[in-house]
Amino acid sequence: MPRKEKQKLKLMAVLDILRRQTDEKHPVGVPEILQLLQERNISAERKSIYDDVDTLREMGYDVQLRRGRRGGYYLAEGEFQLAELKLLVDAVQASKFITKAKSRELIKKLERFTSRYQEDELQRQVLVSGRYNKASDERIYYSVDALHRAIFEKRQITFTYREWNMEKRLVARHNGKLYCVSPWALVWENGNYYLIAYSEGRLKNYRVDKIAHVELLDADREGAEAYAQFDVNQYVQQMFDMFGGEEENVTLLCDKKLVGAIIDRFGTGPILIPCEDGEHFRVHVQVQVSPRFFGWVAGFDGGVQIAAPASVRRKMAACMHKNAATNEGEPTP
Repeated sequence: MPRKEKQKLKLMAVLDILRRQTDEKHPVGVPEILQLLQERNISAERKSIYDDVDTLREMGYDVQLRRGRRGGYYLAEGEFQLAELKLLVDAVQASKFITKAKSRELIKKLERFTSRYQEDELQRQVLVSGRYNKASDERIYYSVDALHRAIFEKRQITFTYREWNMEKRLVARHNGKLYCVSPWALVWENGNYYLIAYSEGRLKNYRVDKIAHVELLDADREGAEAYAQFDVNQYVQQMFDMFGGEEENVTLLCDKKLVGAIIDRFGTGPILIPCEDGEHFRVHVQVQVSPRFFGWVAGFDGGVQIAAPASVRRKMAACMHKNAATNEGEPTP
């Protein structure tokens, strides 16, 4: 190996030793660095270590020297601070779409950015609600990568869309029908990815963990005009965290005192139409009709009612009746 290449290899090894073997409480002296290099079959002279430290400092690494009997060099701050790594680990563990195996793999990779003495602090267990189970299908990573590429290259895509069956398995919807859409954005909400795509004249959302067999087409994506008017924050509010029901235009009849709650949920976009009695108002919103939506309406104890359409009112009545029958006779906590 040429001498120049050997020098680069040694410099990288010294950096790795400082990153993995040191922190403020655990510095290493030059003799120990030489020994650790020897264990990697890299020979070096004492003076060259001082040169390597100077080079690393010039490159921006915060290599500090602690003087004294148990002194030595240590990397005071690497690419990430420990607190930043903890945040990243928490995000990985709390994410529903990342499988347990992939979570362990990612955290192991993050450990490389801190010393071995701080690894234990990264083995954190974030308490997550039981309904947020970890995914078991690692194909989602390939779907996310393909979707990002399609968005970047501004191309249409096809995919199959899945749904849960009674056996709690994801199966292709509509007998494996291919969906053809124009992808515009990925939204992260409640620990899940959602694809925002243009199809059939409007923007729609799709749960990415239910998307399979993504294929990029040569055709340019469509829907630029619709996406130019897209407000992601308002959309997420109106979609009720995207809980998977059918999209409907719904008219709500609300007590005047609940105007703040309606704006908090739907933003300032929808027009509030005062009623003649002066005590109520109507508002037209687009929502995904689901038990979560019905529960939100019921939570106002009559202060918010579904005025139209009648089909959604019937669905809510059926849902509330079903819940009442399910809860009948249950003991009070």
